[in-house]
Amino acid sequence: MRRAVFGTSDGGLVVGDGPFESRSDPPEAGVAFYRNDFALSERWPWFVPARTRTVGPGEALSADEPAIPVVRWSEPPVDPFAAVFADVTQAIGRGVIEKSVPVVTARGEVTRGAAEGLLGRLGGARPPLRAYGWIAGDEGVAGLSPEVLFRLEGRNISTMALAGTARQEERDAFAVDQKEIREHEFVAETLLDKLSGLGRINREARRILDLGPIVHFHSGFEVVLTRGESVEGLIRVLHPTPALGPLPRTEANLAQLLGWRETLGCPPWFGAPFGLWRDGVFEGLVAIRMISWRGSKVLIPSGCGIIGESRLVNEWRELRLKREAVRDGFGV
Repeated sequence: MRRAVFGTSDGGLVVGDGPFESRSDPPEAGVAFYRNDFALSERWPWFVPARTRTVGPGEALSADEPAIPVVRWSEPPVDPFAAVFADVTQAIGRGVIEKSVPVVTARGEVTRGAAEGLLGRLGGARPPLRAYGWIAGDEGVAGLSPEVLFRLEGRNISTMALAGTARQEERDAFAVDQKEIREHEFVAETLLDKLSGLGRINREARRILDLGPIVHFHSGFEVVLTRGESVEGLIRVLHPTPALGPLPRTEANLAQLLGWRETLGCPPWFGAPFGLWRDGVFEGLVAIRMISWRGSKVLIPSGCGIIGESRLVNEWRELRLKREAVRDGFGV
């Protein structure tokens, strides 16, 4: 099976079935899905499906979706993360970086059912979570992302800064937590700097985004472009988001982050852009809150932003909190 799934802002789904035509650019009209890895190394990231259909909010992806699989999970060991955490904090101390985002991955084994049954949960996504999925043979990914990379229609862009995490019951303390606020403002100000050369910008006030068991800080941005911009060009400007990339974003700092991700076993698709082109309008999600698989082997990656005030035990707790939110969301 080859299939792509993209969640719309109202909770519906656009489903593309293969075979897919791979392209270096999107078509002038019709539907194409964008999929690339975190390093943006794919030369043919656009996929035009043989057939496209839409699924309404709350509707099942199809009548014969396999059941949700049963998975036996193994939590990641803390020692490799502690070593990377020390490397990051030392780099911050030397003034090389201000922030970086290592990613830890939990591993599992499907003991009953098939991993592709995870796509059946995408039809129940409720905004602000946005569904996305991809299947190619025995490999795939399914996710429920709260983060939009950007939406482009004509010369209007909407995007967001999403950073800072806490449990729902900690919401009141989170609202005044100076470390979490500073981390969010790192992200928001960096995004503002990226957008500054593109056109007229309006930033919304920082607010708390409620995702059920967890909450984040959220700042929305609207941009009116001074000139036409290509989707591919905007992706390279805005990816990786400041919430997932290093600050400052230099080639050396990005290469170091890719090295840390590899050390910790992060899937290459985590945090990458996943998007939908439909008749000249593009919307891209940040591929987080995902489960990826190959055969019966499944992975849940989770990342955390490390700044000068970060503490190992708190970041380790945040990583677990994010993985738990993914498992709860998919019922595994």
